[in-house]
Amino acid sequence: MENISNKAARRIVLAAQGFGEPELDGDVTRRHLKKAIARLGLFQIDSVNVIVRAHYMPMFSRLGPYPRVLIDDAAVGRKRLLFEYWAHEASLLPVETYPLMRWRMERAAQGDRIYTGLAKFGREQASFIEDVFEELRRRGPVAASDFENEKGAGGWWGWSHTKTALEFLFWSGRITTAERRPSFERLYDLPERVLPKDVLAIPTPEPAEAKRQLLKIAARSLGVATAGDLRDYFRMAPDDTYPHVQELIEAGELVPVRVKGWADEAYIAPNVRRPRKITARALLAPFDPLIWRRPRTERLFDFHYRIEIYTPAEKRQFGYYVLPFLVDEALVGRVCLKADRQVGTLRVNAAWHENHALPGPTAEALLAALKSMAGWLNLAAVSLEAHGNLAPALRVAAGADTVAL
Repeated sequence: MENISNKAARRIVLAAQGFGEPELDGDVTRRHLKKAIARLGLFQIDSVNVIVRAHYMPMFSRLGPYPRVLIDDAAVGRKRLLFEYWAHEASLLPVETYPLMRWRMERAAQGDRIYTGLAKFGREQASFIEDVFEELRRRGPVAASDFENEKGAGGWWGWSHTKTALEFLFWSGRITTAERRPSFERLYDLPERVLPKDVLAIPTPEPAEAKRQLLKIAARSLGVATAGDLRDYFRMAPDDTYPHVQELIEAGELVPVRVKGWADEAYIAPNVRRPRKITARALLAPFDPLIWRRPRTERLFDFHYRIEIYTPAEKRQFGYYVLPFLVDEALVGRVCLKADRQVGTLRVNAAWHENHALPGPTAEALLAALKSMAGWLNLAAVSLEAHGNLAPALRVAAGADTVAL
């Protein structure tokens, strides 16, 4: 079995995730989006909009400023590139992945491997769920709020019940997202009225084959991964993962390796890229696939990271919404940000550097990244607060408390 250093593993991982690519010559286009989503396998969706919604960030982190409407347009219409489903949490996935999710949809329809409360609702309120489905079939696309004040004074048995019914139907694959309103509320419709016909026509693979294909996507996207890492990418259960990892090893589609400092055996694809150097600069959303599995982030980068949104303010260590900062092959710092759209400013509430990072060069690189992000978000300035051990160097690099673009 091959032994590789953690440094070599980092480079493989970063290359697999799309970092270190040559700088683009020209605008980011739909072609670049197709390449990015094929490489990453999915964009995780999250409702928090402190800076920008999470699914927009991975392309910015890898390609720099791009028109966000690219992703919006790719998730609507019959020629869409993306569809929504539960993968690594709520996610946007390439439409080609849709057949690989049918086993999960069929299982959900039986109340298996979904939230306990949702499964119970599916068993106890089957008739109500069918009523909601038929109404959606008749009127779609519709949002959960469209049902709120209908069918009697209490609405459709209360909005929360209608929303739960829609969520059960969504998990089951009987409905999907047609598009999102500006408020980010889903509009639901039937898959046959939303998804490309050629995708719907693809035969459903056997569950075992679908799971193997998902694990191969995870392996390609992760670069180097333990079985636990592979399982986490599409949030697969242990019994849906480990037997198929072994099958892929036996088929020569996964190659076992040992990474120095990792307790568990890891795996790579046979044709994995092995760059000698990575040059990159990126602010990373908390839900970026490079870092979303926190133990893996610690293994790779010796970087302890937790999102503190739900931590009481007085107990937060770094801030409410903190983005790790990647420079070349290391996570060198973290920054707590807020897009203040009312005044057109990207607020840097706190900035921190890691012990191994030099404050001056880190601050200069971070300032450039912050200015790029502010411009991408159509904000006119970057405002610097005095919190964090990198804040003094950041203000020196900026030459002021506020930097106008």
